[in-house]
Order: sequence, then structure tokens, then C-alpha cells
Amino acid sequence: MTPGGKKSVLVIDDASLVRAYYRQALEKAGYRVDEAMNGLEGLEKLLMHPFDVVIVDVNMPQMDGMTFLSTLRSKDLPLAGIPALVTSTEAGEQDVAAARRAGANYYVVKPISQEALANYIDLLTGVAR
Repeated sequence: MTPGGKKSVLVIDDASLVRAYYRQALEKAGYRVDEAMNGLEGLEKLLMHPFDVVIVDVNMPQMDGMTFLSTLRSKDLPLAGIPALVTSTEAGEQDVAAARRAGANYYVVKPISQEALANYIDLLTGVAR
């Protein structure tokens, strides 16, 4: 949680339009939002600042979402337990299973409405509306 009392979300996605869409939805819902363009940048940001939850895309350059989650979950650090929402255009059962194995709390197929996104983040952060 940030000093101002707002819960914080790190959005990790290589598409700037997706990041902007998520930012708009989550700031409207009262969250502080930061962004990363890939899993490597996401890990760096997590090591520098505390976040309450991450949203991570599956397909990204440099470090994809599954590698990001597996790396995050394998570290013996307090941030290893941060809740994670995985988003992807891939909707197969094998995709959901792979995300769960990597450490996802929820797996959502894009596109997702702004209201649904905020609801998932509320669940992951314990925010009641």
C-alpha cells in the first residue's frame, strides 16, 4: 500500500494501449498504477517499490509472463507471494493450466471490461466496494 493509503498495481504488458486501458480503469477504481513493458522490467520495478498486486500479460518480448511469474515465485523474497492476475488472448485449458503452474492467482482472457478488471483487482487486494 502506498503512503497515501491507496493500493498499488503493477501492470506488465508490452502493448501501450492495453496498459493505458488498465491504468484508466484502475485509477478510476482508486488504485495507484505503475507500468512495465515486459517481465524483466516488471521484476526490476518490484524490487524497487512495493506493489499490492501485478497484472501480467503472457506474450511479451525479453521476458514473457510465464517466465516472469515462475521467476517471481521461485525467489525467497517477501514479494514472491504478491497476487498475480494473468491476462492473455489465449483461451485454451492448457494456457490456464500453465499460468496456474507458474503461480497465477487468476487467468483472464482479453478483452476484459474495465469493471471486471477492477473487480478482479478488488478480490486480489481485499478491497470491498
